[in-house]
Amino acid sequence: MALRMAAFGLVLLAAACAKIYRNHGYVPDEVELAQIQVGSDTRESVAEKIGRPSAQGLLNDVGWFYVQSRFEHFGPREPVEVSRQVVAINFTESGTVSNIGRYGLEDGRVIEISRRVTETNIKGVSFIGQLLGNVGRISAGDLLR
Repeated sequence: MALRMAAFGLVLLAAACAKIYRNHGYVPDEVELAQIQVGSDTRESVAEKIGRPSAQGLLNDVGWFYVQSRFEHFGPREPVEVSRQVVAINFTESGTVSNIGRYGLEDGRVIEISRRVTETNIKGVSFIGQLLGNVGRISAGDLLR
C-alpha cells in the first residue's frame, strides 16, 4: 500500500512539473492574407475576409495589428513568452491597404505603450497612521449633527 501511495505521489509530482503551453490571440495565416490585395482592398473588405483585429493604430488608426503569443508555463515560475507573431496591415488616409507585414518575437522588443498606475498623494503616512489620524479630531458636536 505504501509503495502504491509513493508511486502515485511521484506521478502527481511529475505531472505538476510538466510544461504547459498556452496560446493567446489570433493571426491570419498566409492563405487568408493572400486574399488581401494591396492598393485595392479597404478596411471593410479586410474585415469581411479575415475579421477585425483586437488592436488598431493607437494615434491615427493607420494600421490594424493581429497579435498571437505562445506562453510556456512551468510549475510555479512566471510564464515566459516563447513565440510571438504580429501581422500589421497599414492603410492609406483614404482607407485602402498600403502594406502587409509579418513580424516575430525576434524582430522586436517588449515596449510599454501606456502605464495606468494611480499614484498616491499621501507621502510618508502608513495605512494604520491614516486610520488612527482622525481619532482625536471628532467632537461631541460633530456627532449630534
